[in-house]
Amino acid sequence: MYSAELLDHFQHPRNAGDPADATARTRIENPACGDVLELAVRIADGRILDIGFRAKGCVPAMACASAVTELAKGRSVEQARGLDKRDVVAAVGGLPAASGHAAQLAIDALRAVLRTAT
Repeated sequence: MYSAELLDHFQHPRNAGDPADATARTRIENPACGDVLELAVRIADGRILDIGFRAKGCVPAMACASAVTELAKGRSVEQARGLDKRDVVAAVGGLPAASGHAAQLAIDALRAVLRTAT
């Protein structure tokens, strides 16, 4: 049902927790399913130096949160703004049709935290 990549992100989440000296934070909730994602970033000179997450939700939501932090970390803010749902889905090796909301939640949270950071 879930890809090996998705399960790996769920079982071994990357960038869990808050980065030291975060410059921006956001909290996004999906009212339809109750998934919650908090992202915190440390940005300097237009680049995401560190990013962390806290999530509560389904397996895909946790995995997509982990994946979006890997995708964004080290990128410029402009490059990170260019990420979309397809990038997250690819990073977790695909999602079941009913789980697309998890990738969208991750992207929505990333865009929100980048708006508050700049």
